[in-house]
Amino acid sequence: MGVFERYLSLWVGLSILLGVAFGKLFPEVFAVVAAFEYAHVNLVVAVLIWLMIYPMMIQVDFKAIKDVGKKPVGLGLTLTINWLIKPFSMALLAWLFFKVIYAHWGEIEQADEYIAGMILLGVAPCTAMVFVWSQLTKGDANYTLVQVAVNNLIMIVVFAPITAFLLGVSNIQVPWSTLVISVVLYVLLPLIAGVITRAKLDRAHDHAGLERFVARLKPWSIVGLLATVVLLFGFQAETIIAQPITIVLIAIPLLLQTYGIFAIGYGAAKKLKLPFSIAAPACMIGTSNFFELAVAVAISLFGLHSGAALATVVGVLVEVPVMLSLVAFANKTQYWFGGVKGR
Repeated sequence: MGVFERYLSLWVGLSILLGVAFGKLFPEVFAVVAAFEYAHVNLVVAVLIWLMIYPMMIQVDFKAIKDVGKKPVGLGLTLTINWLIKPFSMALLAWLFFKVIYAHWGEIEQADEYIAGMILLGVAPCTAMVFVWSQLTKGDANYTLVQVAVNNLIMIVVFAPITAFLLGVSNIQVPWSTLVISVVLYVLLPLIAGVITRAKLDRAHDHAGLERFVARLKPWSIVGLLATVVLLFGFQAETIIAQPITIVLIAIPLLLQTYGIFAIGYGAAKKLKLPFSIAAPACMIGTSNFFELAVAVAISLFGLHSGAALATVVGVLVEVPVMLSLVAFANKTQYWFGGVKGR
């Protein structure tokens, strides 16, 4: 991991502080940015999201899908967690906390939108950061590629229907057209661009040119993430200053969801007797989120000033330190899978 990736939580935290400060001091600037919108898509944020997503999609090698049948159990575990457990458990936790537990203390403004943002995080499985988590646990790199590639293809088809279903169950109205546009704009088109770029840069199949190009883009990816955080918290500045406890209220169920999903996946991987090099990345993919997609869709569906957008960005703040703690736990317990005790 580079300096930016290693201390991502710190940079996100600083970006949050900057966003709140700028939003309070220069609200007119954020009003101008908010006006750059077309078909419910904020054009400034769309550019920033593409800066984040495009470099990640270039790293996905869809040729690896031909190896999907070699080790099906690990892939099956990842897909089960990502599409049959995680979205629904996140929706349940979000509803439980914001409609039942927190409701005992009084009605929470924008509760439905916070639930929506958390649902979007739950339905968006990790695409990019999982390469980092896999590397830190010395996972099988080729198998991680297979898992990410298959997940991306599935996401194109099922992200919109599952999201619409869960938001509907939560009594949140979702315009299908906006949801489909979001999937095309932030999943399908970046995937196509990544495939084309990879094909042109990796004609010699030595990955050298490809790796140099991705290395040049990585700093811009981080810039896109941090700039998006600054904007989102700038738009939310008044709400955050008036209700700082909201961040904590959102973070609690997100923490429970992350650790809970990992426990389910890790326990299942041990029971299935998967090798550690497959078990660890499989659980990391199932646990972490494609927060870039969640942020973008939240903005498209509910707006820059929405509680849904705020919830997805809190997900960014929570995820990185939590995932690093899970990496450390996995490395220390790899002997459960026949590896070396502790690292």
